[in-house]
Amino acid sequence: MLRPKHGGNLSWAAAVAGCEPQELLDFSASISPLGPPASVLQALHDNLAVLLSAYPNPDYGSLRSCLADYHGLESEWVLPGNGAAELLTWAARDLAGCDRVYFLTPGFGDYGRSLRAFGAKVEHRPLAVDSLFDSGLSDLEVRAGTDVAANWGDAIATLPPLGPQDGMVLNNPHNPTGYLWGAEVVRSRLDQGGLVVVDEAFMDFLPPEQQQSVVGWVQAFPNLVVLRSLTKFYSLAGLRLGYALLHPQRAERWQQWRDPWPVNGLAAIAAEVALKDLAFQQQTWDWLPAARQVLVSGLRDLAGLEVYSGCANFLLVRSRHSCVQLQRQLLQRDQILIRDCLSFEGLGDRFFRIAVRRPEENQRLLTALGNRFSAVGSP
Repeated sequence: MLRPKHGGNLSWAAAVAGCEPQELLDFSASISPLGPPASVLQALHDNLAVLLSAYPNPDYGSLRSCLADYHGLESEWVLPGNGAAELLTWAARDLAGCDRVYFLTPGFGDYGRSLRAFGAKVEHRPLAVDSLFDSGLSDLEVRAGTDVAANWGDAIATLPPLGPQDGMVLNNPHNPTGYLWGAEVVRSRLDQGGLVVVDEAFMDFLPPEQQQSVVGWVQAFPNLVVLRSLTKFYSLAGLRLGYALLHPQRAERWQQWRDPWPVNGLAAIAAEVALKDLAFQQQTWDWLPAARQVLVSGLRDLAGLEVYSGCANFLLVRSRHSCVQLQRQLLQRDQILIRDCLSFEGLGDRFFRIAVRRPEENQRLLTALGNRFSAVGSP
């Protein structure tokens, strides 16, 4: 069985660990451990027979209206998809028509996959990932006007001007670091006319007052596409649901390219119910910061590991030792799966990524890592 390029491949991990998939503790997929919301499970239960036996509405009118209301848009500005990955494919087809496409690395592997599939002319712009670990600053200081923040901001601001035939792909918050760019940094690119695709798959994990979303500019800039995911925040990865916010003419063009019924009926009703579950949203915003900080502190107590916490529901960790070897050890000895970073261009075998999970699960990971890395200050 080939090594997976994404997190969450429990069949592969179980084969390595010698156990059943359900026995694994999965830190490799950045999915909320709090969901799915009870309201969604109830809705699926109540409508299961009908949804399984009927085709979905091909226009997804109800789902599009619900998503549009959530963002203060009209429904023609919304295009649901079979996960954000499907919509990224159509974004790449559009970007393939550009003279050049700027891609900040490391970045989510599906960007490269989709761009290569359509022969896009990609210019890779490396980010100074090591600076996040080497600065000696807290994560809030990193994001607040320091040289590191300027360095990362400059990665966008100092790109050559985006001409009408240029494009750019940006992930915000950034995967795999969790770094958050200010919305105004993105705005500087939009004024130049090139196609800008912003993947905000993890933006929901920030409380509304902390988010740096560019969704509010979609109607003002026909060259802006924003991709969103409902599978991570609401723990609905198996249902595959994402959506794009984009100009209606572009949405129409994408619709012509794809198969009918890309979103199944179960996913559609789950999304409508989830977006209305304000209590679940607040529970997530209350849970994540404290759980993330405890996990960060525990990792920083281990010699040989360095961590940048960022602002998402995952952490990027740098190790002095092989993370592929560590991944295998954790699977075979502890039945814990972490995400290696081999598929993130520019990182390699000294980085791994872990999701933030419930406190008792995070402690189980820290204990397992503590058996392999000595405490800071110990002989």
